[in-house]
Amino acid sequence: MFRLAHISDVHLGPLPDVSYRELASKRMVGYVNWQRNRKGMLQDGVLDSIVADIHTTGVDHLAITGDLVNLALDGEVELARKWLETLGPPDRVSVVPGNHDAYVPGAFAKACHAWSPWMLSDGAHGFAGRETFPYTRVRGSVALIGVTSARATAPFMATGFFREGQAVRLRQALSQAREHGLFRVVMIHHPPVRDAVHPHKRLFGIGRFQRVIRSFGAELVLHGHSHLPSQYTIEGADGPVPVIGVAAAGQAPGSHHPVAQWNLLEISGVPGDWSVRLTRRAFTGTATATMHETTVQLVGKAPVEAA
Repeated sequence: MFRLAHISDVHLGPLPDVSYRELASKRMVGYVNWQRNRKGMLQDGVLDSIVADIHTTGVDHLAITGDLVNLALDGEVELARKWLETLGPPDRVSVVPGNHDAYVPGAFAKACHAWSPWMLSDGAHGFAGRETFPYTRVRGSVALIGVTSARATAPFMATGFFREGQAVRLRQALSQAREHGLFRVVMIHHPPVRDAVHPHKRLFGIGRFQRVIRSFGAELVLHGHSHLPSQYTIEGADGPVPVIGVAAAGQAPGSHHPVAQWNLLEISGVPGDWSVRLTRRAFTGTATATMHETTVQLVGKAPVEAA
């Protein structure tokens, strides 16, 4: 059995010092939002509890589907790099960027440069960039395929983009992984499902993404962005493909958004007879960290634990 942890929308804090020059952009909107809302609702202590629970539970790999930072300040990007180093070796942690990681022009490239060890295909060298997505990492019988939907947008917009160039590369990645009999997990920040978020937060290219999955197949899609523990399906080459979202990893109790959680995906089986069990472990404590879990079978029959 392969045990995959999934978190998203980390929004690491606190914000470093911000200059007036840095705020002379879309960052002004985000800065005000941070001070009024996110500063109180997204807490590092909650995130620490989530990460500690992941380590205590024991997993084979950790997938992070974007929004590690808030305003994509240089100091935030460096803080996120140092935080990633605490999670484990880069070959056991895979990241795709979110819209906050590409908040203003130029931010995406800086994030890719800093976080390359967690965003490159097996055997790749150099730095991640728009043309290196999707990347593919093979762990046992699982292929982790990282797609980017992150791009700088106008103020009050949080849209994502999935364009034809990346679609061509995703077709190739899915086809090659299938030829090798691998369970294919596609990671993307924006939910590739219509009406999953408000229009100003939607993914442009949902139809293109779904056509790729319909033609070439996938076994599982993981996303973030909505801050919701959602579950959808889209049509795949061999039947419905589960599309799974997760609450923001640092979300404290008391918000209109669900409290922080992480997803545990237990994957077993062989091609044509895969089994996937989803367990959501949610933060329930404040002074002390406790977890509440719910489990659902996504695909196949419940896997049998080894004695």
